[in-house]
Amino acid sequence: MARLPVKLYTFPLSGHAHRVRLALALLKVPTELIEVDLRAGAHKQADFLKLNVFGQVPVIDDNGTIVADSNAILVYLARHYGNGDWLPNDAVGEAAVQRWLSVAAGPLAFGPAAARLITVFGAGLHAEEVIARAHKLFAVMETELTRQPFLTGDKPSIADIANYTYTAHAPEGNVSLAAYPQLRAWLARIEALPGFVGMQHTAVGLAG
Repeated sequence: MARLPVKLYTFPLSGHAHRVRLALALLKVPTELIEVDLRAGAHKQADFLKLNVFGQVPVIDDNGTIVADSNAILVYLARHYGNGDWLPNDAVGEAAVQRWLSVAAGPLAFGPAAARLITVFGAGLHAEEVIARAHKLFAVMETELTRQPFLTGDKPSIADIANYTYTAHAPEGNVSLAAYPQLRAWLARIEALPGFVGMQHTAVGLAG
């Protein structure tokens, strides 16, 4: 029996959802996009909560296997479809990827992603504080990327996918990338990968 496309429950302006869409595209996995209307509260309705009790996108349905949380989905996709290319099998390599998945869930989420929440979604956060966090993170990433082309070495991994979207869209949250040439070059390398698909831009902040 032929496998059906992976269903991706998504929202076009969600960076968390985009990182999963990007992974599916880079892995060349047939995908059906199912848009969840976050503004109408569709993610808090009973039918969606059956897929993810936390009421968040993204969620995937891979022929009956349901996986929620963007970083968890990246791990699943890399193991299931990546042929070892996107998530190393050795302990050191896997730990290096996990380090950057933690960054995506921590400093990235509370820095550049949070800054974008203010301008795109009107979140009641302190702009100066989250912008400062973003620059602190980008300074570290800039240093790391002087030593290697991708976050964990010479090859792209799900670490790069997890951290790409909110970095690329940081100017929407008034976070300039002008001071980070290595970071910008890393973004360009990801965008040059076969199958790359970007996220919809919003004309706000420095991107307005």
